[in-house]
Amino acid sequence: MPHTGIIESFFFIFAGAALLATFALYTRQPMLVAYIVLGCLLGPFGGAWVSDPALLNEIAEIGIIFLLFLVGLNLQPSKLRNMLGESLLTALGTTAVFFAIGFGVMYASGFTLVEASVTGIAASFSSTILGIKLLPTTALHHRHIGEMVVSLLLIQDLLAILAIITLTGLGTNVEALVTSIATIFIGLPLLGLFAFLGVRFLLLKLITVYDAFQEYIFLVAIGWCLGIAQLASIIGLSMEIGAFIAGVSLATSPIAQYIAESLRPLRDFFLVLFFFSVGAALQVNLIHEIWITAVVLAGLLIATKPVVFAVILKAQGEDKQVAWEVGYRLGQASEFSLLLSYIAVNNQLVSDQGALVIQFATVLTLVLSSYFVIFRYPSPIAPNSKLRRD
Repeated sequence: MPHTGIIESFFFIFAGAALLATFALYTRQPMLVAYIVLGCLLGPFGGAWVSDPALLNEIAEIGIIFLLFLVGLNLQPSKLRNMLGESLLTALGTTAVFFAIGFGVMYASGFTLVEASVTGIAASFSSTILGIKLLPTTALHHRHIGEMVVSLLLIQDLLAILAIITLTGLGTNVEALVTSIATIFIGLPLLGLFAFLGVRFLLLKLITVYDAFQEYIFLVAIGWCLGIAQLASIIGLSMEIGAFIAGVSLATSPIAQYIAESLRPLRDFFLVLFFFSVGAALQVNLIHEIWITAVVLAGLLIATKPVVFAVILKAQGEDKQVAWEVGYRLGQASEFSLLLSYIAVNNQLVSDQGALVIQFATVLTLVLSSYFVIFRYPSPIAPNSKLRRD
């Protein structure tokens, strides 16, 4: 089939998503499963109805940029200060355990030390998008369980950003690697400082003057997201990292929650694009070569993540019920795991098979973890009306 344009691609994506989402709801399945399956069916390794690699990359990048911006809007550092010590200890402890699991599975399966190390890093993180998506708004902003989940995700996101920048530099020469490391310790803090000062001395003043115009606030938020993302790209960071910082900088403002609520339809729009691109990127023609390794890795992560989080949190004095709920809500791999695999294969640090192990295992954990959460705990997409909380 010839390459489709963006209008035809959007038609296939959203019309197909509507059909599969209807079936998913009827059978009481998470809708994100429908989006991933649709990507597999319509992507270049399926029916090839949406097969242009450049277009798929752009769809994925646009989706990740806006999703990370919206995630950042919900991460309010000022509310998490009191929990930083506990969250940091938990995040570092769990990272070490999950790195060992990812490394061990890959190395035992015959992959190289570098591939095993990249997989270990990818296995260390939990999904910010899924974690926030499955938290009811009341839990996100007003309950201890929400603060625990968000604080842990915030620390993991920062660790993931450092890993992404480092892997980007490892695929180049020594000079570029030094530049990349300098970007981490100089460019990233400067970008964050610029973003926070920009919000405090420019954006908030503009929004205060024109807050009666909802359309203006919407435009300012989107413009801020893309502006900081572009600035991050210019100084050597990724646009995704810039969008995330733009969101976090706005999260410190009094109007952050209003902006997040007004952008909720946009969040859902880009969730469809993101998870479609995840499914479309899976090289299903190669899965028969690596499925055992991927299934073992996914199974171990699904089985151990809730337990490890719960044990460490209970050891620090957390309530047993809270500790287990946090563990289940963070019991998957991350969208950052997918980004790491894309960067690693582009920089020839891992083979196509190694990258596919990471991607397939990540998708499996996202799907299985969502099942555990929506059938057990309150969430906006719970099939059971008693557990459905928006």
